[in-house]
Amino acid sequence: MIGFPSADARSHYTNLRAMAKDAESQDMEFPAEYMIKQVPNYLPEGADPIEVTLQEMDACGVAKGMIGSPSGALHQRALKEHPDRFFASMEIDPNDITGAVRKIRQAKDEFDIKAVTTFPAGCNPQVPVNDRRYYPIYQTCIDLDIPIISNAGVPGPRVPMACQKVELFDDVCYDFPELRIVMRHGAEPWTELAMKLMLKWPGLYYMPSAFAPKYYPADIIKYANTRGADKVMYAGYYPMGLSLRRIHDEMQNVPLKDEVLPKFLRDNAMRVFKLDG
Repeated sequence: MIGFPSADARSHYTNLRAMAKDAESQDMEFPAEYMIKQVPNYLPEGADPIEVTLQEMDACGVAKGMIGSPSGALHQRALKEHPDRFFASMEIDPNDITGAVRKIRQAKDEFDIKAVTTFPAGCNPQVPVNDRRYYPIYQTCIDLDIPIISNAGVPGPRVPMACQKVELFDDVCYDFPELRIVMRHGAEPWTELAMKLMLKWPGLYYMPSAFAPKYYPADIIKYANTRGADKVMYAGYYPMGLSLRRIHDEMQNVPLKDEVLPKFLRDNAMRVFKLDG
């Protein structure tokens, strides 16, 4: 998970501010800045956001980045000019079921997206992970052979959490055994349940995105070092919340086994997103 810095990052979160009811959220540049300080989402005057991101990637050894929906000129230019460095995903809101399915199919045809992403607690109205509105989305992902990445656990922005409870993924895995699902943003405080479900369901995976490496959940690291070596994969959060340099520096102290680290950093993502084709 990677993006491009912006000179007007605040505007990206207008919808989330509209959903929040507390006064402090209305003044936040980033909707979870009460937890994450020194957010690196800014762009020096005259700088090319794609080049800035590539410089950060090169400095930290990041070979490929999954960028967001290719609906804008910036993302399209990145895919066209640097197809070896970036691949696309498509963010959807299942409240518009037909529109979402059409967007996914069109984006697959035009940009060969490698994943669909969704933020259940950020949809307006919110949509639980196991809600019927998601079901055509899940089937479309199966038909196109791409995974869906969904936020799991307590959301950072000050909006309700019930729609992202980890137990809801159990229903989805049961109803769609061919679907590849990647839980993102940590699944806290239900990481133990997330591990149980990953043991149970072959198509369920996990990314500790939005977490600085020194805060990776200890039980997830233990799981990755044992039965979950093929289930847990790295995901960054640049520039939304964390700098690549901070992630790079802190990763040196994450106690992953030597044989697990390549899977975490690269191999699992290559397999789940089918990138080596």
